[in-house]
Amino acid sequence: MTGEALTRDALARRTGLPTPTPPVRIVHLGLGAFHRAHQAWYTARASDGAEWGIAAFTGRSPQAALELSPQDGLYTLIERAESGDSATVITSIVEANDGADVARLAELLRKPAVAIVTLTITEAGYRLDSAGRPDPADPSVAADVALLRDRLTAPSTTTPPASALQAAPSLQTTLGRLLFGLNERRTAEAASGIAAPIAVVPCDNLPGNGPIVEAALLALAEDIDPSLAAWIAGSVSFVSTSVDRITPKTTPADLESATRLTGWHDAAPVMTEPFSDWVLSGDFPAGRPDWESAGARFVDEIAPFENRKLWLLNGAHSLLAYTARQRGHETVASAIADPGCLDAVNAFWAEAVIHLPGDVDLQLDAYRRALLERFGNTRIEHRLAQIANDAVGKLRIRIVPVVLAEWAAGRSGDASLSVIRGWISQVLPGGVLHDGVMTDAVEAQVRAAAALPEGASEALLGLIDPRLIPLEGENP
Repeated sequence: MTGEALTRDALARRTGLPTPTPPVRIVHLGLGAFHRAHQAWYTARASDGAEWGIAAFTGRSPQAALELSPQDGLYTLIERAESGDSATVITSIVEANDGADVARLAELLRKPAVAIVTLTITEAGYRLDSAGRPDPADPSVAADVALLRDRLTAPSTTTPPASALQAAPSLQTTLGRLLFGLNERRTAEAASGIAAPIAVVPCDNLPGNGPIVEAALLALAEDIDPSLAAWIAGSVSFVSTSVDRITPKTTPADLESATRLTGWHDAAPVMTEPFSDWVLSGDFPAGRPDWESAGARFVDEIAPFENRKLWLLNGAHSLLAYTARQRGHETVASAIADPGCLDAVNAFWAEAVIHLPGDVDLQLDAYRRALLERFGNTRIEHRLAQIANDAVGKLRIRIVPVVLAEWAAGRSGDASLSVIRGWISQVLPGGVLHDGVMTDAVEAQVRAAAALPEGASEALLGLIDPRLIPLEGENP
């Protein structure tokens, strides 16, 4: 199916309305479908969204930039409900850049008008060790540290020539790239004498994601240039968030759907559910969009909202990913329609909700009802194989806290442990992950543990959290 090429000029001609390019005020790291279904969508819908353009950078692959750049950053967002589809062209992304273009990132972060950096790079993308620091054993982290030590110095009083930025180092990690860009902002601030505070807003499924990213970035800066760490501590705020919108991977059939709905040829449409939620906590010293007008919420204490989402939504997703495939299911909607899977989800939720605070209006009954409706949306093909990726990091934050809380209360935590048992059965010989494609930041360690002739299950438990080892599946 063909359609007219989607660009700002073409959109303006068709609608008869101007489609201006908003000025870049936000830089985003981790351009993918979720960012386009969530932060970019909220920004486009904000009452002052026309004042807040996003310059987005890809992560590991430049593909999204290659698709979006010819479209001036525009794309179709399709909300897929049981009753039908609705399509909207989103205009908030004004640049789509290869994440490897560190020079452009640095150039943007030198601009005082850029007020926010948002991130969606997944839990594994931060490349942290067990202490929450950039992992020195990670080859990409080690390479970036060496490059940054070579390139970063105390801020000068002059602005470097364009050639200096064009020769920006070939950094591999998101935190390394961000640190280089923040150092350029510090240098520009010193040259102009004008303070340039900025907010960093991680939008990943990490509990306490603001403090975690702050600690990791400061640790990296301290290791390279303590004066840069001091500047970050005084000039950069870190905002915590809870993000929620089911956004499966786009398929070729989805491209045809976008053209059929809109008449545009769109190389990068996004399919998502009608539901969305965004809760934020923190300061924006250089301003922010009116995201509240688009439905976002700002709270003083975000942990209850984070845990509600991580345990009830993400935890249930992991449960289905590691148990429902053995029952012949490949999608969330298929799995939740199975009474056995539904019973397992409800049993896990019964354990988890006990440990959510009762003095915060979390509306848990309504939230659980909404989750079941969302999971059952047969028109959102959320594949269990996709959810199963990066299991070790996900299980640590989605399941382990509930297990440990149940054990502390003197109960077995059996429903929560069933998720971990399901994963172990998949990675041991004969399991679908052991014999198929496994994507995990610690894949080599998982495979080595699973291959042990004795003690494989215990070794796998230790990879997730050593506190799980004392009695496998039993309250110690």
